[in-house]
Amino acid sequence: MTPPIGVPEPGFRHVLAVREFRVLWLVSIQSLLGDQIARVALAVLVFDRTRSGFATATVYALTFLPAVAGNILLGPLTDRLPRRSVLVVGDLIRAGLLAAMAIPALPLWALAALLVVAVTVGAPWGAAEAALIADILPSPDYPVGLGLRSATNQSAQLIGFAAGGLGVAVLGAHTALAVNAATFAVSALVIRTYLHPRPTPIRTAPAGRTDVVQTGATAPRTVAVSPPAGWLGGARAVLGDHQLRLLLCFSWILGLIVVPEGLAAPYAAELNAGPTAVGVLLAAGPTGVLLGTLAYTRLLTTPTRARLLGPFATATGIPLILCATRPGLVLVCGLFAAAGAFTGYQIQVVTEFVDLIPAQLRGQGIALASAGLLAAQGLGLLTAGLLTEHLTPSLTIATAGATATGLGATLTLRRIRQHHLDPVATSS
Repeated sequence: MTPPIGVPEPGFRHVLAVREFRVLWLVSIQSLLGDQIARVALAVLVFDRTRSGFATATVYALTFLPAVAGNILLGPLTDRLPRRSVLVVGDLIRAGLLAAMAIPALPLWALAALLVVAVTVGAPWGAAEAALIADILPSPDYPVGLGLRSATNQSAQLIGFAAGGLGVAVLGAHTALAVNAATFAVSALVIRTYLHPRPTPIRTAPAGRTDVVQTGATAPRTVAVSPPAGWLGGARAVLGDHQLRLLLCFSWILGLIVVPEGLAAPYAAELNAGPTAVGVLLAAGPTGVLLGTLAYTRLLTTPTRARLLGPFATATGIPLILCATRPGLVLVCGLFAAAGAFTGYQIQVVTEFVDLIPAQLRGQGIALASAGLLAAQGLGLLTAGLLTEHLTPSLTIATAGATATGLGATLTLRRIRQHHLDPVATSS
C-alpha cells in the first residue's frame, strides 16, 4: 500500500519507535549472533572428535535441514496458538536443548539428536515471529521493518562468523554452546515481559467473513478468512492461490543464488588461491545482500519496488553467468556481491505475500515459504555439487546463474500477464 501523496516513506527510525517491533528486532539479533557462534563451536567440536570433514559437514547441515520438516509439520501451530506463546515456549525449549548440548561428556549421536530437535523447534518460532511483526507494524511500515531486519540479520551473520572463531578459541566450544543457550533464555524473558498478549489468530475470524487486501503490485482482492480445514489447510490455501504460488516461486530463486557459497572452497582452488580466499568469497554474497537490501528499502518508493520485483529477480543470476569467464578473485567477489544485491527484491516478495494472505493463515503461509526456500537451497547446493563432477566450479556457478535468470524472466512474464488479465490491476 502506497503512503498518501505528500507523506514521506517511513524510515528505520520510524519503525524502531514501535516498542514491540524494537523488542523483537533486538532479541532476534542477539539470538542470531549466538546461533552463528554455536555453528562455529559445533564444527570445531565435531572435527576435534572425529577428524572427519564429512561428519563436520553433516552436523553443520543439521543446523538447517530439519527446519524444512519443522516448518511443514509445526507451522500450523503459529496460527492455532497465541504467537507470543509460541515464541516464549520455543525459546525456552531451545535454551534447554542448547544447555544439554554444552555438556562435555555428551556423545556425538546425542549432540546431533538434540540439534535436530532444536532446529525443528526453531522453524515455527521464525514463522510466528514474522507473522507477529506483520500484526505489529502497519502495512506501509512493514517493508521497512522487513528491510531493517534483513540487513541486520546479514550483518549479524557476518559478525557472528567472524566472532565465532575468536569466541570458541577463548571460551571453548562447550562454553560457546552454553552462551547460545543463554541468548534463548534472555529472548524468552524479554518477549514475555514486553510483548502484549494477543488472541489465537485462527479464532479471531468468524467463518465466512472476507477481507479486501491490496499490495503495491496487485489489484484489490477479496480473500476468504475462514479457518482452514485440517492441519495443513493453510498450506492448501496458499498453494491454491495463483498469485501466492507465483510469489513463492520468486522467493525460491534464492536456491540457485546460494550456489557460490557452497562452492567457495573449490572455486578458490580453481583460482589457485588459499584458504583466506574462501572466507572472502563466503563474505561477498552476504555483503551484497546487506547493501542491496538497504538500497532497495530506503532508496526506492513502494510502487517502484513493486515494478522492479521481476526485473531484479531476472538480473540476480546475470553476474553469476559472468563467472564462466574465470575472472580474478577481486572481480569474482564483486560479481557475487552484485548477485546478492539484486536479491533485495525478496523484500517486495514477502511484503506482497503477507498482504495477500489472511492474517490467521499468515503463520502457516510463512512457514510453507520458509520450508520451500530451505528445500530449494538444499536442492540447489546438491545439484551444484553433482555438476562439479563434470564441470569446473566456475562453469557450475555460471550454469546456476543462467538457470536463475531464465526462471526469473519466465516468472516475470507470468506476473505481467496476470496483471494484464485483471481489468482493475494497479501498480499504485
